[in-house]
Amino acid sequence: MLSRFFMLLAIAFSCVATRAQEASVTAPNAELELLSADFKFTEGPAADKAGNVYFTDQPNDRILRLTTEGKLETWLQPCGRSNGLFFDQDGNLLACADEKNELWSIAPDKSHEVLLTGFDGKLFNGPNDVWVGKDGSIYFTDPYYQRPYWERGEPQLPRQVYRLAPDRKQLTIAAEGFKQPNGIVGDAEKGILYVADIGDNKTYRYRIGDDGQLAERELFCAQGSDGMTIDNRGNLYLTGRAGVSVFSPSGDEIQVIAVPRNWTANVCFGGAEHSTLFITASDSLFKIQMQVAGIR
Repeated sequence: MLSRFFMLLAIAFSCVATRAQEASVTAPNAELELLSADFKFTEGPAADKAGNVYFTDQPNDRILRLTTEGKLETWLQPCGRSNGLFFDQDGNLLACADEKNELWSIAPDKSHEVLLTGFDGKLFNGPNDVWVGKDGSIYFTDPYYQRPYWERGEPQLPRQVYRLAPDRKQLTIAAEGFKQPNGIVGDAEKGILYVADIGDNKTYRYRIGDDGQLAERELFCAQGSDGMTIDNRGNLYLTGRAGVSVFSPSGDEIQVIAVPRNWTANVCFGGAEHSTLFITASDSLFKIQMQVAGIR
């Protein structure tokens, strides 16, 4: 009887360990790796289809690229003091160009087109983060962070989220009612968009309609975020002072990835298999191997 008890106990512990491993998103025994700390402030990581990761060193007005082979290089400088980045379906890099409050589209040859400068005849507050939907709609947040290099007055528009239609001609307000909207990311296949109101320490979830409009706003979790990403299990990654917080699709926090910096700004999946998490944090770029992958 005693041996049977220990056998059942071992099975129980095994089941608990298996469930814990399944809940974890980082690979077994994975450790956070510092890739470089040779920056002033890193932001906006985005991976192309091959898994090369692009990110900004915003105060130094440059976009850098980390190739899948591990080569780190300055890709574009100057870059309009770009902040948030995201690739569209055609391989162009969309950039929230903070210097003049613009939204850019940067081609693979590094030439750029200014897509937007304002709304309804007024200047943007400063586009911050950007994401592209399944139909090609561009969604971006427009908070307000006073910059020392701006030659402008107080904000002219509310702090809200905009949608640029696939034809890149029609700009509309996609969502409003925020204190300071910042991080934005979606699951194109599931028709879901997340928007973090970092000023109110909340993250909301929306349904993306067939017409690209947002509906059914609901509170996802009582935590804001600077930047965000999603994995192929539907988990949402939020950034902030405590590192990277991972939330299940139901809004439960399932893991925290500690980062030894005062601020973790943004995250993305990259690498050849899109199964490495890259983290921009203050003056640094980190990575950690995952047992999940990003949405391509």
